[in-house]
Amino acid sequence: MEYIKNIIIGLWRLMQGMYITLLNLIRKKVTEQYPENRGKVFPHDRMRGELLMPHNDANEHRCTACGICQMNCPNGTIEVISKKIIDEATGKEKRVLDKYLYNIGSCIFCALCTESCPSNAIEWSNHFEHSVYDRSKLINQLNKEGSSLMKKEK
Repeated sequence: MEYIKNIIIGLWRLMQGMYITLLNLIRKKVTEQYPENRGKVFPHDRMRGELLMPHNDANEHRCTACGICQMNCPNGTIEVISKKIIDEATGKEKRVLDKYLYNIGSCIFCALCTESCPSNAIEWSNHFEHSVYDRSKLINQLNKEGSSLMKKEK
């Protein structure tokens, strides 16, 4: 009796699978033909495409060159190069961002850098086309030339 019960259950499961297969056969297709429909493909808002450092109109950013993002990056994708200058107001030595280098070729898009940044200086964009013929073009400098630290609002 158990043998017949197992055969009936097996046939029932097979029919369920075939029913789902037939439904998918007659449904409208949702495959996006990417290169042909390049202007019509819009990624989701939560997609991690490329790391950005937003600057305001005065060419100022929020990065304090603390290096926490560089320390938390599991494979060394981020390199924060800072220089020390003497602050005229206090006379103390302080660290200023010189270059913020991001190697998109080795990034695993884990977002540990953006989550750990205390000043929210970096964020993700939806730009996802990164194919190039030369690997050196995958290394981007995120801070703009001549940019400075944003003044604190009181």
